[in-house]
Amino acid sequence: MYARDNTSGAAPSQEQPTPAQVNAAVDAFRMLSDGTRLRLMWLLSSGELDVNSLAASIGVPRPSVSQHLAKLRLAGLVTTRRDGRRVVYRASDSHVRALIAEALFHADHEISGLPRHD
Repeated sequence: MYARDNTSGAAPSQEQPTPAQVNAAVDAFRMLSDGTRLRLMWLLSSGELDVNSLAASIGVPRPSVSQHLAKLRLAGLVTTRRDGRRVVYRASDSHVRALIAEALFHADHEISGLPRHD
């Protein structure tokens, strides 16, 4: 399994990711390359929400949000649970939440001109 070197934050040079790991990462990035899906994931990183709440939050029609959520669910990036008659969605785990946060922190540095840091 691919492991991070905890002292430097870099991956050990002798342990390359497997082709399956690379493919899974590419698939996740592909899903997150859509602006609507990234906004949905940002919201779902903070907690559980239903389709109506998500649609209202990002100003996208409910059917479109439902289609995006179905793709994110198939990709394993979101999970669901029933709450009465509603289905609520959330980011699937802490890795996904960290990925979303880091991507948006990186974007903030890119557009704000904040200095890069390691």
